[in-house]
Amino acid sequence: MRGDRRLEGDVYLTSGYGVRLALETQPAGWVPLGQLARVWQPGRLKGIQVGPQYGTPFLAATQVFDLRPVPRKFLALERTSDATNRFLQTGTIVVTCSGNVGRTVLSLDTHEGILISHDLLRVVPFEEAQWGWIYSYLRTPQGRAMMNAAQYGHVIKHLEVAHLEALPVPKVTVALAAHFTEQVNAVVAMRNRAHALVTEAEGLFAQAIGPIEQSADPETGFSVSLKQMGGKRLRLEATFYTPHSSAVLRRFAEVGRTVEPLSQVAEKVWWITRFKRVFGEGGVPYMSADEIFAQNATITKKVLVDHENAGDTAEYHVKAGWLVMACSGQIYGLNGSVALMTKNHEKAFFSHDLIRIIPKLDTIRPGYLFAALSHPTLGRPLVKRYAYGTSIPHIEPADVATFPVVRLDETTENTIADRMEEATSLRAEADMLENHLAAEAEALLDRFIAGERLDEFSS
Repeated sequence: MRGDRRLEGDVYLTSGYGVRLALETQPAGWVPLGQLARVWQPGRLKGIQVGPQYGTPFLAATQVFDLRPVPRKFLALERTSDATNRFLQTGTIVVTCSGNVGRTVLSLDTHEGILISHDLLRVVPFEEAQWGWIYSYLRTPQGRAMMNAAQYGHVIKHLEVAHLEALPVPKVTVALAAHFTEQVNAVVAMRNRAHALVTEAEGLFAQAIGPIEQSADPETGFSVSLKQMGGKRLRLEATFYTPHSSAVLRRFAEVGRTVEPLSQVAEKVWWITRFKRVFGEGGVPYMSADEIFAQNATITKKVLVDHENAGDTAEYHVKAGWLVMACSGQIYGLNGSVALMTKNHEKAFFSHDLIRIIPKLDTIRPGYLFAALSHPTLGRPLVKRYAYGTSIPHIEPADVATFPVVRLDETTENTIADRMEEATSLRAEADMLENHLAAEAEALLDRFIAGERLDEFSS
């Protein structure tokens, strides 16, 4: 009878409901989140979609969590209701409130100047000093469980502003709040620096290649000779011969650089056979493309490995310095995306829907190969043209092995590699720090539930 009148029995059976009761039964030392921060949500978006040259980029809720958010829609700003409140400032806490609710992330420099979906709750602390603690609190397993317990809906789950405002938040000392804010600031700084390094590396790569001649009219048709269509792989789909891809390949030949197929600079390009995945507690953390290409996604699935039937499960793991490529899904989504592996990834069990690439370290640096494969205009379009299929396009390792890798002078390649590898390391470091802060906050919540006041101790 308190607040929402919830008649669904499962609400009272969730672990999140139990956590919330345990927090709220403490006689003092906590307040509802609504007393620490303004929780709000823009009105339902009403906008008119236009072409990129006329509109303002727009991101759906799930795209905000992408390591590299790429707008697929552009809206007429003057015809978008309440447009000013749909932009995010760097450091804003946002929480998913539709579908997979309770996912929490910080906005970064990559989100500035982009219209953001109304399907994200905004959390703005009244006091900046509480920002780091609130964010870490929402990232804890207990915080996510309480948000999941508050959701409603059958097919598509929803979370309302009032649900988030009512979450019980333990009050912490000034010193603790300052500690969390300082560390979360470091997380934001590292991720923004990583983005700047990637942008710089891609700019150096594009500068070395030079301008690409584009068709004046993107709607103009094009033709392909039968000779161009010949070879080991007879590709009849027009997408394989798009004018942009053809222009990039011509430019590669014009600059007089050495162009080597990926198979010559990689020890191996392959994927893994399908594996029956049985998930359960106590298993190995499982990562698919959704987790790899998201900003520090929480790994919720663990694979139970039956060594007698699974064979050598080592092939489902990766090593730092390898590259993996999403090879299934829509080409406007993750398909063809590339990630450079770090030590953080070595602990996980990887999906079979990822192509593995091992660079020859005596021939090419992983950071440079990463830049060549992932460049938004000179790399990824050449990868995506390999996709085949209509409902769920796929990319074959044999096709990826033919990808043309442009070789530059050693100094330029090393400069690009340095920046890409540093960016990857910064992102990994930011993820580890963020996870550590969430674990700290989780332990503090456990202590508070056990009866300890977090606003009265100094350690």
